Amino acid sequence: MYLATTGRRSDAPSRPDGAGRRVPGTVVALGAVSLVTDISSEMVTAVLPLYLVLGLGLSPLQFGFFDGLFNGATALVRLLGGRLADRGGGRHRTVAGAGYLLSALSRLGLLLAGGAAGGIAAAMAADRLGKGVRTAPRDAMITLSAPPEALGRAFGVHRAMDTTGALLGPLVAFLVLWATADAYDAVFVLSFATGLLGVVVLGLFVPADPGAPSTLVRPTRVPKPAPVPRSAPAPKPAPAAKPARTAPRVLADPAFRRVVVAAALLGAATIGDSFLYLLLQRGLDLPAALFPLLPLGSAACYLLLAVPAGRLADRSGRRIPFLLGHGALLAAYLTLLAPAGPTVAVLVLVLLGVFYAATDGVLMALAAPALPVRERASGLAVLQTGQALARLVGAAGFGAAWTWWGPRPALAAAALALAVALTAAWRILPGRKAR
Repeated sequence: MYLATTGRRSDAPSRPDGAGRRVPGTVVALGAVSLVTDISSEMVTAVLPLYLVLGLGLSPLQFGFFDGLFNGATALVRLLGGRLADRGGGRHRTVAGAGYLLSALSRLGLLLAGGAAGGIAAAMAADRLGKGVRTAPRDAMITLSAPPEALGRAFGVHRAMDTTGALLGPLVAFLVLWATADAYDAVFVLSFATGLLGVVVLGLFVPADPGAPSTLVRPTRVPKPAPVPRSAPAPKPAPAAKPARTAPRVLADPAFRRVVVAAALLGAATIGDSFLYLLLQRGLDLPAALFPLLPLGSAACYLLLAVPAGRLADRSGRRIPFLLGHGALLAAYLTLLAPAGPTVAVLVLVLLGVFYAATDGVLMALAAPALPVRERASGLAVLQTGQALARLVGAAGFGAAWTWWGPRPALAAAALALAVALTAAWRILPGRKAR
């Protein structure tokens, strides 16, 4: 195992000559799994509102309740996925595979549910639970596969491949609906088959031990140990590895705790992408048919910038790009306060893509070196859960402010909150010399 992953905790480790020039094969394989799985999931995500609201007659309030409830459950179940992956010496691939398989099977649940609200709710819950279980073990495998000085680039490559799937999924779904005259069942069947393909790729190309030396460095010849005299006492067996710590004990580490607190503060000041897209649609008076194209604009920018942002984070330190990414989100909020127009829309979508490119994988790369290997998945699950719950609170608060004050005052308040959170995170996050 690459021992440096448990050593230095600087956000910008020194880069030895020749290190990190290639992305490990395990990271590329995990990226392929995410690409295929995102095609599967985004096929359903793109058509599900149309299927439920227009096809089955659910009200937007009912759909919003289902979606919000299960997204909250996803945030909490990540703790379980991280805990299970770290127990027993690390079972990251097994736990992640179970999550991918559960999400794939949820497509059959939608197919078999018909118009029953209970069956639809169960299928949506299975999909969200599968996503929650697999996220932390997958990110832990990335950190165990790549050397610490190249974590930003590794996460950038993975997120770029993941976003490629997110771009292709809706396009495939709409092509299927066009070719089959709005046969939603055909979308669900194809999504199920694609999801199973992702599970197969995981099993065939992702090693069970992602931190094995063969995946990171060239094996070296180990000299044979000197013979032990017969009179010498037998060596004592090595002590068994300690089990992974619970969330409160993981948070006892000062450097990691600072990252969690900063991510939660910034997450609570994030209003959610759906609100930004809705504000753009209202300001530009876009037809409802063009609304699904707005996320594609930010996703395309994210795809182009994910790898460069990761490489920049490895060279300059991950703290600065992470904070600058939230600065781009603040700029998007302020831009939305300007008079609506095509230029404003393009700028907001670009800034949102910059935000995700500079924060999503960079945050995992910033936090991972502060966690021991045996607690990597559990620690990342704590971080992801805290950030996700904070974002739910932020989205709910913005929705309430919009209802009481109107969209523009609510957006101005959100921009002020993000500016305050960004200032606090600048002081909280550990610097380059943190240990």
